[in-house]
Amino acid sequence: MTKINVTKTYLPSQDVYQSYLNTLWENTWLTNRGKLVIELEQKLTKNYGLNSIILTNNGTVPIQIALKLFGNLGEIITTPFSYVATTASILWENCKPVFVDIHPEYLTIDEAKIENAITDKTTAILATHVYGNPCHVEAIEVIAKKHNLKVIYDAAHCFGVTYKGRSLFNYGDVSTCSFHATKLFHTAEGGAMFCNNEDIYKQLFYSHNFGHNGPLEFHGLGINAKMSELQAAMGLSMLPEMDYVIEERKKVVDYYNTNFTSVDAIQLLKIREETEWNNSYYPILFKDEKTLLRIEQKLNENNVVPRRYFYPSLNKIKYVNSTQDMPVSQSIACRILCLPLYVGLTEKELELITKTIIAAI
Repeated sequence: MTKINVTKTYLPSQDVYQSYLNTLWENTWLTNRGKLVIELEQKLTKNYGLNSIILTNNGTVPIQIALKLFGNLGEIITTPFSYVATTASILWENCKPVFVDIHPEYLTIDEAKIENAITDKTTAILATHVYGNPCHVEAIEVIAKKHNLKVIYDAAHCFGVTYKGRSLFNYGDVSTCSFHATKLFHTAEGGAMFCNNEDIYKQLFYSHNFGHNGPLEFHGLGINAKMSELQAAMGLSMLPEMDYVIEERKKVVDYYNTNFTSVDAIQLLKIREETEWNNSYYPILFKDEKTLLRIEQKLNENNVVPRRYFYPSLNKIKYVNSTQDMPVSQSIACRILCLPLYVGLTEKELELITKTIIAAI
């Protein structure tokens, strides 16, 4: 029996992708912001109402660039409940992560606890829109302005998400996204960064291209974070498919909701009000880790492979060397399981998943 993994990469038409590759062969331009990268930036900006976008070669480098520009080797207020790249980027840029616990239902950083964590060494807030669920962006903006801090959002899961009628990428000083193959929109490997301020845009732009100001002069320090034409070709091939992809994923989410909403032993993710969500993940929470491990084993026995996104709580990773206790995050990280969610899941497969879980609780 074929394994039902937590995700499966959606691939566009090979003919469409090949048509974009033909352009590369015609002009022999493979990188350094070629025609396809610029075209993809323009189409994403128009289709999703973005204030700005800079495409990058992956989704982690944009976080590192933002921290290089605004972290200033200081303390970064951040969430303990995210993928490891969020905290790893802080440490990589020689800053110190200061964790703030999360909201028990939205699973995003608890905005009510941020201000107590701010010191005279704090330089920025790096928060994650977990599973595409928005942070309380208004409260965070007020706190940041009061204390003169930059706000960076790890929006890796947020393609297509809108909050109060605006793209979620348009919030904060800098937002970043991953276009990794596991994401609903992807460029095989890739990412992007977004901002609202022209001066910040210029800093982000030169930082992602070795600091160049023309071929022989330099604005300042930079690295190579440019997206290739091959990656952009995949993104351009994916774009026409996105309505279908999100619609099909929503069918899976609706099926799970129908089966799990009335199950008292399962807690579902609460999506923040006024959010148009993208159906990017389907996490479920159990009462304890023992229950999770038992259900995970039963699913594995039926060739279903869910994923413990996100485990462990980031303050517990050894190299982080944190002494902070994050009781909500630590509890949730031990009890949360993301179920298979991708285009092509059959009703028979979904029935197997839901019945296995309910029977094992």
